Amino acid sequence: MESRIPDGFKLGHYNDEHTGVSVILCDGAVGGVDVRGCAPGTRETDLLRAEKAIEEVHAVALCGGSSYGLQACCGIMEWLREKGVGYKMGDKIVPLVAGAVIYDLKGDSYHYPDMNAGKAACDNASDRPIRGKVGAGKGATVGKIRGDAFASEGGLGIATVAVGAATVTAVVVVNACGDVRDADSGKILAGAKANDGSFIDTAGCIVNNDFMKLMKGGNTTIGCIMTDAKLTKLQANKIATLAHDGMARAIRPVHTDFDGDTLFALSSNKVDAQFMAVGVAAEEAVARAIADAVRK
Repeated sequence: MESRIPDGFKLGHYNDEHTGVSVILCDGAVGGVDVRGCAPGTRETDLLRAEKAIEEVHAVALCGGSSYGLQACCGIMEWLREKGVGYKMGDKIVPLVAGAVIYDLKGDSYHYPDMNAGKAACDNASDRPIRGKVGAGKGATVGKIRGDAFASEGGLGIATVAVGAATVTAVVVVNACGDVRDADSGKILAGAKANDGSFIDTAGCIVNNDFMKLMKGGNTTIGCIMTDAKLTKLQANKIATLAHDGMARAIRPVHTDFDGDTLFALSSNKVDAQFMAVGVAAEEAVARAIADAVRK
């Protein structure tokens, strides 16, 4: 199924050989968020909660580099300010940039996207759905219960589900502790491996208390649902919550003590659509995007 970026959004990536950042740009979109993982690294998530006063945000950043990578958000802010995009406070402009990170720090050095990386991702933004080992997906891996040596490649996936005239698209960076499975068949697509290269079934090993002493590294799956369907801020938060069902269908186990799973939802408010249908589409889009991330 063809993936597309909904009207009112642009997606940009920047990465080096180790890590990167992906940015969703929106000239003021209603936003929501749901943080489910037990070890999140986030920015401005409180701002997006339904009871807070601010209605719109101007970008969402998906970053590698653990908490260090949140520096990229400052570069995105400066880029937006230079374009005159942001919340007007007297004679000042404050772009509102929410973000989340994955843990992909490997080796002896620290590699993370900085302010310049954030600006570069904005420069690269377009309506093209570019995915794979790009942006924040560059350093992503999946199934790390036995450590990085026995993990599979992760990445950034994109999937679109149409709801009448509306478009619901999920962009997900998959760097999970658990295995990625086909949401329909249950077949493992990527995950922790045995010595012979076969998949070991991470959830089964944890239940049987196998390999737990070898748990290493950091994880986290992060993403954003973009839609042109009209949503209130309360509804955008609910869409982010419903979309986690798609994550649970595609990753097992999910939302663990070793993950910081976070999903944002953004609406450009252009098309009338039935709210329940948008929620179901968001779940489906996330499940498909996660599979897309490891297949690409």
